[in-house]
Amino acid sequence: MSFAVIQMVSQDDVLANLAAARRLLESAAGNGARLAVLPENFAAMGRRDYGAIGRAEARGEGPILPWLKRTARDLRLWVVAGTLPLPPDDAPDAKPNACSLLVDDQGERVARYDKIHLFDVDVADARGRYRESDDYAFGDRVVVADTPVGRLGLTVCYDLRFPELYGALREAGAELITAPSAFTAVTGAAHWQVLVRARAIETQCYVLAAGQGGVHPGPRETFGHSSIVDPWGRVLAEQASGEAVLMANRDAEEQLAVRQRMPVTAHRRFLTPAAPAPARTEKL
Repeated sequence: MSFAVIQMVSQDDVLANLAAARRLLESAAGNGARLAVLPENFAAMGRRDYGAIGRAEARGEGPILPWLKRTARDLRLWVVAGTLPLPPDDAPDAKPNACSLLVDDQGERVARYDKIHLFDVDVADARGRYRESDDYAFGDRVVVADTPVGRLGLTVCYDLRFPELYGALREAGAELITAPSAFTAVTGAAHWQVLVRARAIETQCYVLAAGQGGVHPGPRETFGHSSIVDPWGRVLAEQASGEAVLMANRDAEEQLAVRQRMPVTAHRRFLTPAAPAPARTEKL
């Protein structure tokens, strides 16, 4: 029942990033992880050609998807591939989504989550203006999937600010929730840990928050502090900056006990007026 969260400091060189990710995933697998989570934009940070990257991957001409399948198969490891730009399956020339893929230990794709909430905000840092919707299309589906470590819900970064999504994942049976991220240094210092812990506490899920932690092209500085938080809100592992492999085990009996002692889902009195789309659970 072991799992890993990977922290990286990705740059704009895709092949170098893939080599770094492989090294970190090898460490996770070597330490007994059954599933590992890579951060947002693990394969490229600071690029402005996400559309071209996504089209190449969709046509089978890019390096990222073959690398992902081969690495998962070689290491016998389930991998949540942070995010990569990828257009819809039925429209390879369309604007890409910020796509988080779950692949199994045979290298087969099990689930795809397209980031629902895009980071279109102004931040008091060196970059100042962030408009993810310039590069990406909005996702519209809640996604959960069964894995060897439990039923997994998929989210990405800015999604952490929207508890209704996390509530929908809990309703769909999530026991763990991934949050590959690239929080800015400014917003991360203000809100990162409180958001990660709050989402774990209110859903009574493990939250696997894999972040970028350093300086990237753009210019951009990310907050790091990747962490694993348990259903009681305890931080089981954390890394401030730089590369890291964080490990933890899921205690299914303790998680069940937490939910039984405090049955918050049964106590809900208010329903979200605008719930996300129904969860997608089919094998893709």
